[in-house]
Amino acid sequence: MGQQVSYQKGYPGFASMFSGRTSRKSISHPEHEDTMAEGEEYRNPTEVQMSQLVLPCHTNHRGELSIGQLLKWIDTTACLSAERHAGCPCVTASMDDIYFDHTISVGQVVNIKAKVNRAFNSSMEVGIQVVSEDLCSEKQWSVCKALATFVAHRELSKVKLKQVIPVTEEEKTEHGVAAERRRMRLVYADTIKDLLAHCAIQDDPDKDFSNMVPAEKTRVESVELVLPPHANHQGNTFGGQIMAWMENVATIAASRLCNAHPTLKAIEMFHFRGPSQVGDRLVLNAIVNNAFKHSMEVGVCVEAYRQEAETQRRHINSAFMTFVVLDKDDQPQKLPWIRPQPGEGERRYREASARRKIRLDRKYLVSCKQSEMALSVPWDPSNQHSPIQGPLGQEKVAVMGGLFQVYLSYYNVSSLKTLMAKDNWVLSVEFGEVRLYTLEEEFLSFHLEMVVHVDAAQVFTLLSDLRRRPEWDKHYRSVELVQQVDEDDAIYHVVSPALSGNTKPQDFVILASRRKPCDNGDPYVIALRSVTLPTHGETPEYQRGETLCSGFCLWREGDQLTKVSYYNQATPGFLNYVTTNVAGLSTAFYNTFKACESFLLDNRNDLAPSLQTL
Repeated sequence: MGQQVSYQKGYPGFASMFSGRTSRKSISHPEHEDTMAEGEEYRNPTEVQMSQLVLPCHTNHRGELSIGQLLKWIDTTACLSAERHAGCPCVTASMDDIYFDHTISVGQVVNIKAKVNRAFNSSMEVGIQVVSEDLCSEKQWSVCKALATFVAHRELSKVKLKQVIPVTEEEKTEHGVAAERRRMRLVYADTIKDLLAHCAIQDDPDKDFSNMVPAEKTRVESVELVLPPHANHQGNTFGGQIMAWMENVATIAASRLCNAHPTLKAIEMFHFRGPSQVGDRLVLNAIVNNAFKHSMEVGVCVEAYRQEAETQRRHINSAFMTFVVLDKDDQPQKLPWIRPQPGEGERRYREASARRKIRLDRKYLVSCKQSEMALSVPWDPSNQHSPIQGPLGQEKVAVMGGLFQVYLSYYNVSSLKTLMAKDNWVLSVEFGEVRLYTLEEEFLSFHLEMVVHVDAAQVFTLLSDLRRRPEWDKHYRSVELVQQVDEDDAIYHVVSPALSGNTKPQDFVILASRRKPCDNGDPYVIALRSVTLPTHGETPEYQRGETLCSGFCLWREGDQLTKVSYYNQATPGFLNYVTTNVAGLSTAFYNTFKACESFLLDNRNDLAPSLQTL
């Protein structure tokens, strides 16, 4: 259990070894039985579907569905899903990044599906999927996925939302990761500031400074009067309508830079700062903040006022949209460079570069499969474009501009929660009070489980400080705290004994990310994965090891009672150790986990602070 491990893509011959063993099935939920007829497949009770035929009135100059119209349909579908769960009116609070992967032509059908992933106190995360359908060929394409946050609102009482109970593996994964995404949204503004403070943003070396377009040439201002068709039954402007107006002025600004018809490819995460109502005048300002080789960022600001005599405007929303210009083969064309105005223009110019860096990092982390992910990724936020060396000597694709710390921490925790939510874990060995499960997918994973008579918060304190792990885990010979990043993240250098067949001991540089429960019923989480540090490179003394996804999930089962679950993935060099325990020929896993139990019991009354006080 204690050994930090790597991965490989396949495990030939394991199917016969694990066949016929008991699988851990999903627990049925009686509260969902009334939503299913006999013989009918399960359907999420919050799910809402919308299908729209794209007509010429919905399209732009290219005969493609206007993104503004699509945003209105997305917002409407998501709002209906949120209101179905809340049982009361809801308003759009924010929208995460949206990447548009495919255009939709006139005559095609847009199919939108939305469901509530998780409910918090008065807010909900709604997941949205958009697929286009060609009725003649019956082909379908994924257009985009989106995540929106809605807030429930009642006039006379405070809203306390009921919890979403996930049933399927997908729902469990989204439910678990939603808490981590919510945490990311709360620190997004600070992430931008931190990147600007600690990372030098460099211009493209190929930039031609003699041929630049003044940013002021792209500025657009437009006013819209909010009428009843633009608002809900409470008189609040639809969030999707505001987004459509924003997309319109942003497209005009982008066109003024390139003197062509641009295509919207992405919308940056944004928040609605306040509501607007019927009768408001909305002033929309757009300008190109920065232009890169094949893309440009347009910033849009929305302000509201009631009467012409008002001098104070209310800031409703700001958003950043990425455009490209496509040629006849749908390939992005090279764009003119932008010359920012001094002062505020230069600030927007620098921040656009920072957002582009974060966007590329985030898109890489969230979208790539684990088999495409380099095990050890750079932690230093100022790292440059350099290839990353993966396991078995192969060179992995470099992350453009480096992986920023906060997103790597997010991915660390999300990977463990995703592994935890899998339905097809197989009970392979039960030895005393310790159970060993295995999972055969792209990787071989294993999961150990036991119950200890120690409070969950104390277990979390003891296990999250890796410096104490050598006290019970023989696979941890020594542990050094390299960097205490913040209250939730720390980096350690771990030395482990040599595996069989190797003469050198192994060492690891590990990011440990810990999370407290977001709600009752959530586990404490301690997620571990390999990172690289400039100060702790490979040395001749050790064989560098790597781990992609491992860690603890701790559930409070009662007073002074905690279920401890440990998850890990196996490497070729570690497979014999895993399979021997699975076959019941060794008690190494059992002995290590029982040593962990004894460590927790011996220190259950330890009041000394570990790392930082919880």
